Amino acid sequence: MSLSIVLVQPEIPGNTGAVGRTCVALGMELILIHPLGFEISDKRVKRSGLDYWPHVHLTEYESWDAFLEARQPRPGQLFLFEEFGSRSFYEPEYPDDAMLIFGQETKGLPRSIIERHTDRLFRLPMRSDVIRSLNLANTVSAAAYQALRGRI
Repeated sequence: MSLSIVLVQPEIPGNTGAVGRTCVALGMELILIHPLGFEISDKRVKRSGLDYWPHVHLTEYESWDAFLEARQPRPGQLFLFEEFGSRSFYEPEYPDDAMLIFGQETKGLPRSIIERHTDRLFRLPMRSDVIRSLNLANTVSAAAYQALRGRI
């Protein structure tokens, strides 16, 4: 199995489209956890993903719990990204089946998910104290390439 990108309740269709395009480029599965802040058929999703959207290996789940039940990931497979993560995304060795998990653009991951996985929180380092976080699609791209470092 290859690495997966998991978006939990994404709000902005353009970001999801751009993430889908990155997933196609890197051979990653895109997993969407509902509710979404848009319809997946939204033309803005497809516009951001360009003509690559039909090639996205897309899986959707109605909730975080439905995702956990269906996939049954082991703890070391999960990498949750938050601006306040205690560890840099440069630190871990990412397994071949890692799941890189990102929350909503405006709120991040739900508190209930963070509380269950506090030991799996990672952040992208920022050199400036003026910036809290990057755009979701940019963060996903940086994390995906870091997870694949040395394999592509």
